Amino acid sequence: MCNSGAAQRALDYYLKEDMSSPASDGTLFAIKPGISQEEALVHASDLLRSAAATAYESACSHQGNQRDLAFSVVYLIDMAKAMVERSLQGPGAQANA
Repeated sequence: MCNSGAAQRALDYYLKEDMSSPASDGTLFAIKPGISQEEALVHASDLLRSAAATAYESACSHQGNQRDLAFSVVYLIDMAKAMVERSLQGPGAQANA
């Protein structure tokens, strides 16, 4: 089956009594309780790396203004990633390092 996760949720909805009620808060994304600041920053850095790669690939497949916009997204992501990586270095990191 193409989307086995969706099929499993459908089966759970109709066949499991405790699965038929919707989630209480409706949250689609949640951060694991107790995650350290360092773990969160490492994960954010990984997400930004993936976003930059996606934006770069998109830029390479476009021309003109669309390409320029995609490369500007790559640049913005790279700046955010640099800020996250600086945060991972800790408070003792030099400003010009």
